Amino acid sequence: MYMKLMLVVGARPQIIKSAPITREALKHREIELQLVHTGQHYDFEMSKIFFEEMDLPEPMVNLGVGSGTHAWQTGNMMIKLEKTIIKGKPDLVMVPGDTNSTLAGALAAIKRNTPVAHVEAGARSYDMQMPEEINRRLTDHCSSLLFTPSNKCVRNLQGEGISKKYIRLSGDTMYDAMLQHLPTAAKSGVLRKLGVDKDLYGILTLHRPENVDTAETLRGIMKAMMMLTDLTVFFPVHPRTRERLAKFQLLNQLEATSHVKCVDPVGYHDMLWLVKHAKLVFTDSGGLQKEAFWLGTPCVTLRSRTEWTETTRQGANVLVGSNSRKIVAVTRNIMAQRDIKSRLRKLKNPFGDGQASKKIIAETLRWR
Repeated sequence: MYMKLMLVVGARPQIIKSAPITREALKHREIELQLVHTGQHYDFEMSKIFFEEMDLPEPMVNLGVGSGTHAWQTGNMMIKLEKTIIKGKPDLVMVPGDTNSTLAGALAAIKRNTPVAHVEAGARSYDMQMPEEINRRLTDHCSSLLFTPSNKCVRNLQGEGISKKYIRLSGDTMYDAMLQHLPTAAKSGVLRKLGVDKDLYGILTLHRPENVDTAETLRGIMKAMMMLTDLTVFFPVHPRTRERLAKFQLLNQLEATSHVKCVDPVGYHDMLWLVKHAKLVFTDSGGLQKEAFWLGTPCVTLRSRTEWTETTRQGANVLVGSNSRKIVAVTRNIMAQRDIKSRLRKLKNPFGDGQASKKIIAETLRWR
């Protein structure tokens, strides 16, 4: 039976999560794939490199919403998505992840009585101060198909009263993407470009408003990085983070610290290769926590809570918040463990077998 499937993306993590689904859907003649880009963080020209890296077709439409407050951005996306849904007449709207694009897609669809499928359903940090937590909860309760990356996510949904008939344990499409792109990442020249050897550096990423918008919090994290003089730290600086570092008079201090290397943001393949060969990763990103886990690299998460407790329970990921002393103590403890990476690579992966996208498309067709 012929099916119109509308897939809504808007931020870089969504493009990564959606890439394996897109490729799988394009293999099926009975699926008309309608790829929609909301332009949540970038217009299509700026984010085109992500599509090219992931080998994706250009989206059917670019809504070009851009950045703004949560209410403004979500509202504008809903208005434009409603028009897109009316025109495209999809049988199902699929939304991955937990961004404002995710929630806008779910609400616009359900208000038009169009069924919703949520990819990466059931993830919970139980921190309602996180916009992503609100987005993922509301999206889950709008959805007719909920594709979960782990058994824990299944239990979270059932605990909220969602019937198991709507839930499908698929595994994580980010794991699919990583496995598919590692061969290309292996050709990356990023280590040579940065002039660094394997296992002799750390990687820092930082972008969440709760970390970069408050001077005290950002200073605590940067103080820790500057204290770790025995570790070279590469810091691909997000544009918004760079603005805050300058505003709080931290950028000059950081750039004057010889072991902390502020570099431009890197592409997906370069980042995979950097994470794979890092001594450890510092991050506030949900996706990078999982990628570090899969690649066997210790992760120090600059948050007090995470939706990916599967990684913390196995000792691969430590939550440290923004306290500089704690960050330094945990880092030095990790660095003292010579066999830690070989141990982490032996851990059981709770996020599936790398076939999540195939399961998602198969279940979507079966549901239809």
